[in-house]
Amino acid sequence: MLRNPKQSRNEIAQAHRENLRQNLQRRMEAAQARGDEDLLRQLQAEAQYIG
Repeated sequence: MLRNPKQSRNEIAQAHRENLRQNLQRRMEAAQARGDEDLLRQLQAEAQYIG
């Protein structure tokens, strides 16, 4: 049975946003571990932008 194309697009978009959040979280943890406050601020701004 074929799935609803709109539902599939929504699921893909949701998975993409979750991957972005996870990658951003890892990058923020790495920046914090290195003590890179400038990068950490940039990543925090990016996190606010993507929601």
